[in-house]
Order: sequence, then structure tokens, then C-alpha cells
Amino acid sequence: MRIWITALLMLVALPAGAQTPDMDAIVGNHILPGYRTLAAETAALAETAALAETAEGDCAGDEAGLQVGFHSAFDAWVAVSHLRFGPSEVEDRAFALAFWPDPRGSTPKALGALIRSEDPVVHSAEGFAQVSIAARGFYALEFLLFDDQFQQMGAAEYRCALIRAITADMAAGSAAILSDWEEGYGALLAAPGNDIYRSQDEALRQVFTSLGTGLEFTADTRIGRPLGSFDRPRPLRAEARRSGRSLRNVVVALEATRALGALISGADPALDAAFQRALDQAEALASDPVFAGVADPQTRFRVEVLQSNVARIRQILSDDIGPRLGIAAGFNSMDGD
Repeated sequence: MRIWITALLMLVALPAGAQTPDMDAIVGNHILPGYRTLAAETAALAETAALAETAEGDCAGDEAGLQVGFHSAFDAWVAVSHLRFGPSEVEDRAFALAFWPDPRGSTPKALGALIRSEDPVVHSAEGFAQVSIAARGFYALEFLLFDDQFQQMGAAEYRCALIRAITADMAAGSAAILSDWEEGYGALLAAPGNDIYRSQDEALRQVFTSLGTGLEFTADTRIGRPLGSFDRPRPLRAEARRSGRSLRNVVVALEATRALGALISGADPALDAAFQRALDQAEALASDPVFAGVADPQTRFRVEVLQSNVARIRQILSDDIGPRLGIAAGFNSMDGD
């Protein structure tokens, strides 16, 4: 399982003339809209799952509409996935929504065990909330909707009940995150001087760190895992490859972090240009949506350029934007085992 490693961030006095980011705007224009969209999309997905069932009892096919809803909800999750602090970390809510990377293959194992035993836990929302996070969230649902083996495993009626349980659990978790942000946590971040954020500097450090961590995850994990090494590329490690979302997740993540970067930096033109270069490079890879071509030298080079472009964004944040804001060094990082 991924672990969090918090690098030291030293805050110094803001340089003369530096503009302090508007924390109220960051909360009101970036964080809350993102989580509202996630809550709405996961609720819609759960509603579709509750209604979708063919005469054969199978609700995983295209005709049920779940795959379209899956993509819309997944877009909404990726757009807030860099905000890994506060309400999303309570009771491992973020991990319950998105358990990945999964280097030990825990998700297919956990799903297979539920299906083979037809575990009745799927009929209880409270009970299902206690099952392994490997069997919950977007990546578990992806197996059931897009993996040929899992679409044929066990009884169709049970698979449908499992899909309903997963989507209802996702909707509940997303609603809980949003509720916490709307009912108190957002105000704590927007108006520092409380037990969580004692100063404007601490609040700024939190969002600046989440921005850097999100970019690091995109470069090192979303792009880096399928790249592997030149001698040993790993295309099967690409995120959400079964649903064809590997590159799409990179693009959505870049668009979301670009918006946060603009709020933090005061729409710094160099930072925005760096984001645009990365997005342009991602567009150039549109014919390889799951990074399947990383074993081909020409395609691999384009993926490596994309990774370098994302790294350049982080460099601008570290070397230019951070010092301007009085943030001396460091980001959170996520490491995998």
C-alpha cells in the first residue's frame, strides 16, 4: 500500500510585493466545486446501478449505461484526487474510492473471493463499508464493468448486486467528504487562525503541497509505472487500462492541477505555459490511450517527454512560485512498495 512521506516545508516571510493567494477563492472556486461534482456523479452512477438490470440479470453491459456513468464519475474523482488532505483522509475515504497502485493484485483477489462465495455483505451498506478497500471504489468497479474474466465470473445476479454495493458505497463516501468540507473544514482552510490551520502560511502550505504531490503522482505513477525502464517497459501497469483511461486520467489531472496552480500563483504565465506544453504533449499521444506503446522506442520517447513536461511544472513551482510565496522547499510524496 502506498504510504505518505511528508517532506519538510520551511516557510519564510513573504517577499516584498508578493501577492498572498486567496484561500477563500481556492476553497470556493476549486475545492468545493470539485467535490460537489464528485458527489453528484457518484450519486448518479449509484442510481443507474440500482435501476440497471437486463432480463438475464446482468447489469454490466454497455446497454445498462453504467460504463458512461463510470467515466463521468471517474473524471470527477481524478479532478480532486490531488486534494489528499482533510475530509478525504478520514476513515481512508480516498483509498476506498481509489485503491491504486495495487502491486499485489489485491483488488481482483478480493472481488473474486466475494463473487465465488456470494458473500451476503453486498446487501448491507454498513457491512460493505467494512470490506477490504481493495474490493471498493473505482478500480474494483472497473474490473466488473470492463474485464472479460470478471464479466463472466459467478452468477450475473450476484455481480449486479456487487456493482450496486460498490456504487452505493462510492456515493456515500463522496457525499461524506463533501459534507465535511461544506460543514466546517472548508471554513477552517479559507479562514486560518484555528486549531487545524493556525496561520495563513499553514493553509497555503497545505494547498501548495497538495498541488506538488498531485503533479508528482501524475509524473511518477500515472506515467512512470507503465514506462518502467527502457529494458523492461510495463504497459500492463498503466492506470485504468481496462477502461482505456490511462492517458485520460493524466489529462484530467493536469487540467485540475492547472486550475489550482493558477489560483495559487496568481495566474503566473510561465506556469500556465508549462501546463499547456504538457497538455499538448498528451494530445500528441491520443492514439495510445493506455500507454501500450511504451515498448516502442518512438512512442516511448513521446511518453518520456510528457513525463518531463510534468516534471518541469513541478520545477517551476519549486524554484519560482514557492520562493515567491515564501515557501522554501519540499513537497509531499507518495511512495509505493
